[in-house]
Amino acid sequence: MAKLKLKIPVKRGEHLELEVETLASSGDGLCHYKGYTLFIPGGLPGDRILGNVTKTTQRFGVISVLERIEPSKNRVDPPCPVFLKCGGCKFQDFDYKNQLGFKTQVVRDNLIRIGGIKIPEKTIVLAAERQYRYRNKGSFAIQGKASDPQIGFYSEGSHKVADSPVCDILLEPINKTKEWLRQLLKKNQISIYDEKHHRGLIRGLMIRHSESTKETLVGIITNAGRIPRNFLSQLTDKKQLKELGIVGIIQNINPRSTNVILGKENKIIWGKERLTDKLADISFHLSLGSFFQIHPEQTLHLYNIIQTWTDTAKEKIIVDAYSGSGGIALWLAAKGKKVIAIEQFAPAMEDAHMSAKTNGINHCQFLAGNVEEHVPRLVLEQNIHTVIIDPPRKGCSETVIKTLVESQPEQIIYVSCNPSTLARDLKKLKGYSIKDLRVIDMFPQTHHIETAVLLQQS
Repeated sequence: MAKLKLKIPVKRGEHLELEVETLASSGDGLCHYKGYTLFIPGGLPGDRILGNVTKTTQRFGVISVLERIEPSKNRVDPPCPVFLKCGGCKFQDFDYKNQLGFKTQVVRDNLIRIGGIKIPEKTIVLAAERQYRYRNKGSFAIQGKASDPQIGFYSEGSHKVADSPVCDILLEPINKTKEWLRQLLKKNQISIYDEKHHRGLIRGLMIRHSESTKETLVGIITNAGRIPRNFLSQLTDKKQLKELGIVGIIQNINPRSTNVILGKENKIIWGKERLTDKLADISFHLSLGSFFQIHPEQTLHLYNIIQTWTDTAKEKIIVDAYSGSGGIALWLAAKGKKVIAIEQFAPAMEDAHMSAKTNGINHCQFLAGNVEEHVPRLVLEQNIHTVIIDPPRKGCSETVIKTLVESQPEQIIYVSCNPSTLARDLKKLKGYSIKDLRVIDMFPQTHHIETAVLLQQS
């Protein structure tokens, strides 16, 4: 029997006066009209707006704001000139205390609603002391003409670049380096990649910077083809490189017709292929595409929490199952813990090896490969106490969850940047319950959320 279609009480193009009730997990405003759910991008709880219906489905509609009749009492002035266009930040106009409240509630709602999980009555949230100028890596899209390259992040809900000379959440040397590169591209009339016709050379930029060492690593992402000689000559000007702290310039070649940022081939244009970063007294070597947390102070908070949670391991083994460039694994090993790190991405594994050598850490073992391949064997051969998982936004695969359930380590520490996949995966980890839960604001001014969960056998 076919499903009955519900009558949608609004039409596209219709104008409505509405009050934003709350925020959806996406960070968009949310309200209801005659029982129908409406999302209002840019809306904050308490806003009274006049809106235009831009989209309708059986489940929800979307409203664009025509006029803000009465603003929310929690609104603040955003510093960024392209805030309303750019999709990088959603919350520069939302006071920080309420940003934290939103993130905490999203985590709690997801764990209860999706996971059906009993959670602590009080959720501890670690606010960021630094809410701007914190991000240590920028990945920029480039569009437009050689005479006027548009460099920035995509506008929300589009594939159009919101061009800006400054991003307020990036470390300032990243902004300076990006603008220096912009001027060189313009001066040398370097062709910009056209994704529709798959023509042009420059596809994007990736810039990493370390506040502690003042080192900057530049990645120029290109289509297949040679970089012009005049551009290369100016790109490697020693005075400018020294002034910007640049220690390496990498050409990353991505000839595929794809929205994946990085290609598989790197060529060193000048200098080194890694920069050195430092947290507390531990040095980390980081290549262009390796994963490393983006907010230094909040990363220290996260590492210290994990260190405390693993203190009961004593002489037993800790497995860091998605180790990236080795941040968590090396931090724990430097504190005297026995750690085995697992990572698939070869450059990140090389970073970790170099960092271990630099710090004189000899008792951290690194295994190339995936969780499914190594964890079952390790549980049989080693005295495993804790398995730490920090997967990408899509969460863990069914195979990884099955591997953990069958292996039954004493503890699992799950670090997540996506509350919905976190809740989904925790629900499947049968035999474990939440012992501790922390929300760490790794991404101020955005709707993104970092959560750390300690699970112990029930």
